[in-house]
Amino acid sequence: MDLKIFQLLEHLNNRLSNIEKNIARIDEKMEFSVTLQRNHLVRIKNGHEIDDSMILLGRPYNDLSPQRAFQIYNDRDMDFLLLDVSNANFGNEERLKLSVNIALEELDSRYSEITSKTTPIMIISEKGLRSIQACELLVKKGYFNLNNISGGHEFWPGKLKERKAKGLSS
Repeated sequence: MDLKIFQLLEHLNNRLSNIEKNIARIDEKMEFSVTLQRNHLVRIKNGHEIDDSMILLGRPYNDLSPQRAFQIYNDRDMDFLLLDVSNANFGNEERLKLSVNIALEELDSRYSEITSKTTPIMIISEKGLRSIQACELLVKKGYFNLNNISGGHEFWPGKLKERKAKGLSS
């Protein structure tokens, strides 16, 4: 009889532990959602562009067209950080001026070099795929004002103009 009581108590204790773990996961998700919504509201308040899907789907970063990113890049009144997460051996002549260069492979250990979590961050890479991964990594590190530049360097308007001027195909 005593053994059955101990087994029942053990079973109840295991179930209680599982319930506590589930509650902790729900708390983490709720905290993330509230923080994300607050950051979206701050972006709206500050007049930054925010994609509808960020609000409706709860996406933590914005996708910018290369043309829109180029406009922001050339607007000296806009406060932003341009982060280039291209491969480390991506040519320096290909990189944009004013960019902070941290290869995606190094970002997990060097993200603290990005000191402001409130300044808008535009993230670019060779073709725009590594920049998506960088956005997702930085969200996990507490950054929310992130903007992925779709298409990356390959579709950067300034480079397209340079190629056309040199007579190269785009």
